[in-house]
Amino acid sequence: MGNFKSIKVTKGLKTLEIDNPANYPLVGMGAKGAVFKLSEDKCVKIYIDPLEAEMEAKALTVGKHLSFLPKVYETGSNYVVMEYFNAPTLKEYLKNCTYLPESIARKLLNILFNLKKAKFTTVDAPLSHIFVLDNEELKVVDHVNAFTKMYPVPLKLLRDLEIILLKDSFLAQVKKLAPRAYEAWGKYFYKNRLDYKNIPVTSGGSGESVRVDSSVTQQLIGKGHQGAVYRVAEDKCVKIYGKQEHANQEKKVLLTYKNLSFIPKVFETGPNYVVMEYLLGPDLNTFLKHQSKLSEDVTRQLLDILTNQKKSGFKQIDAPLRHIIITNNGFKMVDHVYAFTNEQKRPLELFQNLRERGFLESFLEQVKEMDPDLHAEWTSTPIPLGKEEIVEEEQVSKKIKKMDEHRKRNKNRKKEDGRKGHDRRK
Repeated sequence: MGNFKSIKVTKGLKTLEIDNPANYPLVGMGAKGAVFKLSEDKCVKIYIDPLEAEMEAKALTVGKHLSFLPKVYETGSNYVVMEYFNAPTLKEYLKNCTYLPESIARKLLNILFNLKKAKFTTVDAPLSHIFVLDNEELKVVDHVNAFTKMYPVPLKLLRDLEIILLKDSFLAQVKKLAPRAYEAWGKYFYKNRLDYKNIPVTSGGSGESVRVDSSVTQQLIGKGHQGAVYRVAEDKCVKIYGKQEHANQEKKVLLTYKNLSFIPKVFETGPNYVVMEYLLGPDLNTFLKHQSKLSEDVTRQLLDILTNQKKSGFKQIDAPLRHIIITNNGFKMVDHVYAFTNEQKRPLELFQNLRERGFLESFLEQVKEMDPDLHAEWTSTPIPLGKEEIVEEEQVSKKIKKMDEHRKRNKNRKKEDGRKGHDRRK
């Protein structure tokens, strides 16, 4: 085999892109990098970002006295050579368990306590990052964010245990084995419990973003004309609306079409909020800023969203680049407030966004190949490229809609008058 340093790992559209001329077996892959087996007891993790290689090397060096961390053999600008574990993850190990063995609970607590003692700010470990060796010895990998993210409570561990129905079993043993930790975790969750209804978000007026209270400690991840989005858990966020009508409009779309692949999962709704899945990944506008050409995969996924909008009865057919999030499960789209209320047959904002990125021509050419009829429909009249043209087309659409509604009312009125005249003649 060749030199592992020749392996290149880069960020792809939906997953990592790997160039492996050395032909070392790929044994793992995550958001930060990829792991290749070098021998029976060694592997190398190659990172996308050299800074993250440095961060993990630092964590493993600081924690080299901790028995549950992998041994480090060599570090470089974008890699770390470390101990390889040919063993199941704790997630796999506990797969068919109906309760959590006390021996495992004790070892998990030992890991958490020692991470805290070593001054790691991430006192946590998801089940997929914990390996179970002989005699139930546990080893924990992936410490890139050991000193950069604040997890004083094992949120990921508890989340994973909850998924396999072992969270309550673990917490019952924590209460018995480490009552102080159990009490501290409970206080943390109570303190960080968020009452969505009482977070002040007010409408910012015409053309302005909503206004939020800067004293709210929850992480604000975005705000727009209709609402503000706060991250409330590892996998959840809440959108709080300035107007209840906007909350109702978006709830209707999200709940009616929850089976569409591009619709985010909804966990909870209220009068002025929606708790939905937190989408981990870049928005499509940011992604395309770093691309020299538009891939057919991007066009195909955008077409899938737009055609499903039309089939499902959406009135507003559009997919602005900033509203498309690239996730490991494909494209997801956010902000559906006006999907059922605004009449728009062509994706005008998408066209404008692609033009700004220099990809509109490529997009239309690819659409012509994939769906000639849709291309003909979109281009039967000139595509508006400026904001004034878009506003004009939207006004024309609204005018046509009003005329159709007026004709319909007149038609119904004539029918009603005809029925009344018929009744009088009787």
